[in-house]
This record gives sequence, C-alpha cells and structure tokens, in this order.
Amino acid sequence: MTSPRQPHPTAPRAAHHGVHADTTPAVTTLDKLPVRAMATIREVQTAGHDGGALKRRLMELGFVPGERVQVLRRVFFGHGPLAVRVGTSTFAMRKLESSLIEVVLA
Repeated sequence: MTSPRQPHPTAPRAAHHGVHADTTPAVTTLDKLPVRAMATIREVQTAGHDGGALKRRLMELGFVPGERVQVLRRVFFGHGPLAVRVGTSTFAMRKLESSLIEVVLA
C-alpha cells in the first residue's frame, strides 16, 4: 500500500477552487478611483440615514451593478465634487454619493 505523496515544503501551494490569489480584482469605492481609470460597478451601498432613497436615486441615474464607470476629473484637489461618466452620461457627484458606489477596477 502506498501513502499519498506530500508536496515539498517550499513548493507553491495551489489555490482553492482553481482561483489564484493574484487574480482577485481590486475593489474600491468610486470616490477613491484614480482619474481616468475604468471600473465596473459592483454594488451601490445604502446611506443608512435616508431609508435607501439615495441608493434608489443613484440606480435610477444608471449607477447599477455591471455598468462601466470612470472618474473624469476631481475638483478642489480631491475635496470637491467629482466629474463621473457612467455609460454615456456624465455627472457631478459629491464625495458622499461616490463613496456609496463600490467598484472593481477594470
């Protein structure tokens, strides 16, 4: 009877389920996305204090999971609103709104 072969202690370990750790997409929020970087919307968070009204409004404007998004410009050295493109539309967004949009770098 043979025993199962043990990998060498210094051999790289296989990732679970065939997914490599280095292929994990970078997740951030829209307010932290670098200018001109393309991303895909992963989720729109609820602001909490408004009962979900802001989340609904953002989704009505096109900020929905799976949609491509890009920060075009930051105003006042990152302390002011952002110029953001989602789909074919461009919006000015406050930091509060853009911080609710979770994105995956493309």
